[in-house]
Amino acid sequence: MEMMNVEKTLSALGLCAKARRLVCGTPMICEALRSKNKPYLVISASDNSENTDKKLTDKCAFYRVPCVRIQASGERMALAVGKQSRVAAVAITDENLCRLVENTLKETL
Repeated sequence: MEMMNVEKTLSALGLCAKARRLVCGTPMICEALRSKNKPYLVISASDNSENTDKKLTDKCAFYRVPCVRIQASGERMALAVGKQSRVAAVAITDENLCRLVENTLKETL
């Protein structure tokens, strides 16, 4: 993924965070996947451990939610969404904002 497109995606994630339509962190995402109002998309950081990646991809596959890995570190994702410490993954809970993020991801193809 090009750096410019990563920045667009991170900017869109910041917009999702300001709209309060973002779930941050692996445990919170797993809980959101089990709830009635599932997220529409899960985005994970590039520097996650194998265990975290497996947990996220398995949960997303089971609950049929797309999971995408972007070329941004957890620190960069945290900075984009306004968190103090590293964020392994985020989940988008709004359909329209999810389309916005998906469009930024599709620009790389």
